[in-house]
Amino acid sequence: MRYWVGIESTAHTFGVSIVSEEGTILADERDVYVPPAGGLQPREVARHHTNVAPDVIKKAFTRAGIGPSDVTGIGISYGPGLGPCLRVGVSVARALSSYYGWRLFGVNHTVGHVEISRLLSGFSDPLAVYVSGGNTNIVAWKDGRYRIFGETLDIAVGNLLDSFAREVGLQHPGGPKIEKLALEGEKLGLIELPYSVKGQDVSFSGLLTAAIKVYKSGEKLERVAYSLQETAFAMLAEAAERALVHTRKDSVISAGGVAANSRLNQMLSLVAKDHGVPFFATPIRMAGDNGAMIAAVAMEMDMGGVSPEDPSKLLPTPKLRMSDTEVYWRVTGLKLKVK
Repeated sequence: MRYWVGIESTAHTFGVSIVSEEGTILADERDVYVPPAGGLQPREVARHHTNVAPDVIKKAFTRAGIGPSDVTGIGISYGPGLGPCLRVGVSVARALSSYYGWRLFGVNHTVGHVEISRLLSGFSDPLAVYVSGGNTNIVAWKDGRYRIFGETLDIAVGNLLDSFAREVGLQHPGGPKIEKLALEGEKLGLIELPYSVKGQDVSFSGLLTAAIKVYKSGEKLERVAYSLQETAFAMLAEAAERALVHTRKDSVISAGGVAANSRLNQMLSLVAKDHGVPFFATPIRMAGDNGAMIAAVAMEMDMGGVSPEDPSKLLPTPKLRMSDTEVYWRVTGLKLKVK
């Protein structure tokens, strides 16, 4: 049996996972940095990752019940992300690869999110709505790459939710707290806020400014949270529907940290239903940043004939885009499962 390790360190999470060649996630350990106030300060997050890395790695191997000699390869999320955080993960992965002789694979973080959702769903070629703190993309695989058929023109939807949360005094991460407030605010009714869809792209900055202004004018937080969430997710659903019609894909998945939001998944499932295709919502545990998505892609790359990286040459790439990465190595017929 062959095994692959995956390390994730693009932002607030330092995660380490181990997957087997049969598609079983044997271990998924992580330590998440929570800022004492405000947003993420990259150097502070990097310091956190440096401190917790040895313990998280040890926990993953203990959980999986294997040793370093059992490992075939290691994947590391080398971008996009926060530079200082990326450097920690890349340095750790390079050191482990060099010391143990593991095959090293640089994994595009955004591709990892989409691939783990695809592998968990069992769908072979879905349209993916990838939504997180730093990214909002509507993508589909075409001619050896994930092509972007729609995206945010300014801030990501996760950034929208977190920024609003900070402005109203909610601790990071803001998305889950806004989701809870929105449930309470639904009965208060929808406030009309800026709705900006341009073709298959969306824009959230005007929505953020307006929502903050309405809240500061004295409107109840629950009602503003509900209106903000409904408006943002409706925009994403409209853009996703246009992309689905354009690409003619036979299934839809949600991926990324914001894909843990049940209301967004409800809207996307209705879009899929209207077009007669199945929808898969990534489980909450696998929606956020995790090492399993990196390990799974490393496994696919290894099985797909990708040459391993020279540990001395792999470098962090903070501005990496999903469409920058060749994805000719996708494994079909493999479905991931958690031990």
